Amino acid sequence: MIEIRGLRKSFGHHEVLRGVELDVADGEVLTLIGRSGCGKTTLLRCINFLEEYDAGEIRLDETALWYRLGSDGRRTRVPEPVVRKMRQQMGIVFQQYNLFPHMTALENVSLGPRFAQNLAAREIEKLARAWLTRVGLERKMTSYPYQLSGGEQQRVAIARALAMRPKVLLLDEITSALDPELVGEVEDVIRSLLSERIMMVLVTHAIGFAREIAHRVAYVNDGRIAEIGLPAEVLDAPQDPTLKEFLRRIR
Repeated sequence: MIEIRGLRKSFGHHEVLRGVELDVADGEVLTLIGRSGCGKTTLLRCINFLEEYDAGEIRLDETALWYRLGSDGRRTRVPEPVVRKMRQQMGIVFQQYNLFPHMTALENVSLGPRFAQNLAAREIEKLARAWLTRVGLERKMTSYPYQLSGGEQQRVAIARALAMRPKVLLLDEITSALDPELVGEVEDVIRSLLSERIMMVLVTHAIGFAREIAHRVAYVNDGRIAEIGLPAEVLDAPQDPTLKEFLRRIR
């Protein structure tokens, strides 16, 4: 389980996260929806500690992440080697694919396990091949990013995150940079992962996809979780007035 309590994050004088409270259970798929700039991406980046946050606590399986409280009550960032070890429990996939252009698909997926996991080279290659096959790229393993479509590159990025065998998969608008005809192939990969029971937190503007894939939907507004519940509750019978207006505008 991920437990988030009182999470706050500001950029200068602008407070982006205002005391976020959120739990995500093992095997659960939680989608985050809301207007651009409401704090969804910042929340993901704080969970993975790509952004340091100003206050609050994030726990994974009852273990506090990223900071420790001293006997004097002061909060101290854990050392960088500990950050790197904690981060291995989380995979993250962005809007942009961020693949290394000079590496093949197989090399891109193998890179993380090579540096972070105590595995033989043969085992790492086997693992990378298995995940590329899992996302439907068994015939593209020796291709370089420039030889792949946007959807194929995004599937390589998903395989790269999964090759680290994370407890949590964070997905940030992973289809928003794709041409419409390529969106379905990436969404199909995420659908196929439901059988793996990987905890996923997915930021999306695709309301239909959120309804289909999520166990719960959380609406983020003004840096807080304004409403959360089953897809049918949040999307069909919203209680928050700003959520009602948001859904009206995008439908």
